Amino acid sequence: MYGPDRGGKTGRVPTDALLDRFLTGLAPLAPVSVWAHGSLAGGDYVEGRSDLDLIAVLDHPIGARTVWRLALLHARLRGEPLAGRLHCTYLTPDTAAGAERRHLTWAHEELFRRPVTPVTRTELHTFGKVLHGAPPAQVLPPVPDGELAAFVVRDQREFWRREVDRAANWTQDVWVDLGLLTFARATVTLREGRLITKREALDVLPGLGAPGEVVEDIRRRRYGAAAESPAEESPAEEWTVRRARLTRDYLGPAIDALAAGS
Repeated sequence: MYGPDRGGKTGRVPTDALLDRFLTGLAPLAPVSVWAHGSLAGGDYVEGRSDLDLIAVLDHPIGARTVWRLALLHARLRGEPLAGRLHCTYLTPDTAAGAERRHLTWAHEELFRRPVTPVTRTELHTFGKVLHGAPPAQVLPPVPDGELAAFVVRDQREFWRREVDRAANWTQDVWVDLGLLTFARATVTLREGRLITKREALDVLPGLGAPGEVVEDIRRRRYGAAAESPAEESPAEEWTVRRARLTRDYLGPAIDALAAGS
């Protein structure tokens, strides 16, 4: 279901095996398209660390029987390496429009509904990876002018700024990483009208005044030797507490300034 004109395979054997099995299992539901976005599409994918973010477009309404079949498909994949990182949102041609509409999604090992955000839609149109069927431009309406910028400001102001004030989460790697990287990506989107990868965001953060030792910590864990060492010991408690303080002290004022200037 891959093809040379679609960018080929990922070059990662467990990833390719999981995607092949997923696409094979999805075939009886006659998907119009299956696309990758996020790290896998943007060239920033690190196997075992990055999520596999997918969108599937089915050619018929997603009723109760289809939901059951999708749940069964994902349940059968649970024993596969990396299956816990495979996330897929299901659309139909008739429901593809509108960033506020919530769509059936498999993520974090459960089914629920969530929107396909303007960021995801822009990724798909800009560098989406076609795994099967028609490309995004033939199925997915373009993102209206101003919608992407409005979304990233709202996300920073209404979600991330609120979370900065909740100290408990910030000793966890995922909050530090996503908090800083999402801020850098939002800043570039507002300044330049384009999307950047998480790896590119790391290079942007020092110029935005982010704490250098935290940026280097993220780089080491995500892309350095630590990313290849799943048995790496957890960081010392003293550092996680200091890192949380540095991150929150930076992000609060930074997000306030971003929102005020938009």
